Amino acid sequence: MAMQGTLLTRGRPVEEWMRCGAVLVRPDALHEIDARNATVVIGFFDSESELGAALCERIERDVVCVSASQVARWRAALGPVPSEARADRWVRSELLHERRALKIHPGVNRVLRHLEERLAAADDVSLESLAVISGLSRSRFMHAFTESVGVPIRPYILWLRVQQASCELMEGASITTAAQNAGFSDAAHLTRTFRRMLGTTPSELALHGRVSRGVSLERR
Repeated sequence: MAMQGTLLTRGRPVEEWMRCGAVLVRPDALHEIDARNATVVIGFFDSESELGAALCERIERDVVCVSASQVARWRAALGPVPSEARADRWVRSELLHERRALKIHPGVNRVLRHLEERLAAADDVSLESLAVISGLSRSRFMHAFTESVGVPIRPYILWLRVQQASCELMEGASITTAAQNAGFSDAAHLTRTFRRMLGTTPSELALHGRVSRGVSLERR
């Protein structure tokens, strides 16, 4: 969501750009965002969470523009400088309207816990090793994961890596360190992924992180 003005979005490169204030993107959907010259809020919502499930129910297509009236309410709820408390109220008042019971396979649950705890440790996250953790065959695990989470395992892991790198950048890590810790081959790989998935660059996100922490940007 652009905090002021609008951004551009589209699903595939052959599609026309759409202009809106905010956009909802379905898990594993190919998309592009052009948010140059705009301050944006990027929300990562795990598709297996209560909030992720509620949002997925509202996304009729892969990429959906949010109405101007709804964007205005969201901006008002978040305020000019979003805080954790404001974000929590925004989620509860504006996003968690429709809820459905989550049905996640027990084996998939074990894998989700493993990824949450061990992704940063660069453990083996091959399909074979995750299938073993789930107690299922490879083919059954792939099917159960997609059915439970709503997105295949590989795109899900990539999203986890992007989230981890984003958090590290916001906390002051260098692009190279964030890329390495999140499991990207190098800083260039992280930058390409950020541009494709978020419409911004790691350096821009790191800059916003420094500003939010009150770090001076003046040249000395």
